[in-house]
Amino acid sequence: MDRSNIGKIAQNNEDKIILAKIWDKINAGINRCIITNSAFLSPRELHMAHFLFGHQEGLLEFGGYPDAERKMLIYLPEYLDESYVYSENSPVVCLRATFYEGDSPSHRDFLGALLGSGIARESIGDICVGKSSCDFFVTVEIAPYLLQNFSSAGRTKLRLSAVPLTEIIVPEPEIREIRDTLSSVRLDSVVASGFSIARSLAAQYISGGKASIDGLLCEKPDKNICEGSKISVRGLGKIKLHKINGLTKKGRISVIIHRYM
Repeated sequence: MDRSNIGKIAQNNEDKIILAKIWDKINAGINRCIITNSAFLSPRELHMAHFLFGHQEGLLEFGGYPDAERKMLIYLPEYLDESYVYSENSPVVCLRATFYEGDSPSHRDFLGALLGSGIARESIGDICVGKSSCDFFVTVEIAPYLLQNFSSAGRTKLRLSAVPLTEIIVPEPEIREIRDTLSSVRLDSVVASGFSIARSLAAQYISGGKASIDGLLCEKPDKNICEGSKISVRGLGKIKLHKINGLTKKGRISVIIHRYM
């Protein structure tokens, strides 16, 4: 565990700033033997942070629920167990916005409204939009401000309340199932099939730095994809290579891809 490794792990100046902030927060907690946490991190940022700290005892990642995409890196001293992060003292707060079901605000509406309120992206975790409510996760520091001031997303009026992390509502994602046969399970082939675009266009998105696999940036169109991998492409959305069924009689690979709507 060495701060000087930041320069080796970071790929750009923004990475260096993020990693330095994480280091300062977590290292201070370790030295003082007190609970401390980072802001919400993307999967890629978490990946870099784990390289920075190695196998440091007491570190865990938490975003409010088990399958969260954006998570904090949290240091828990040995006198606390992991149940602490679900308690009323957790650094993660779940806010529930209820609204008229017919309004149907989207994830983008909520994120845009939160950022428009002056809230930094790093203070916002996952946003789980349902039919008449939305559970979203924020840092404990900004929760009181939002409870008093966050009243709309787009044109939708909201009623806000804090809910225990043991009572959150995470709606099942809407999925379109795509069955196809591919010449290979290269990233460009899977992206082309999942989003119904030409393989050459898929390769442009990937080479342009717009694709990630399980939260990690990938700029190689020829990278082979494993079953279960989730692929996000900026501007297109998210898909999952749900299943690889094997070869067809014509020697192509039969796959099932889930596209998140």
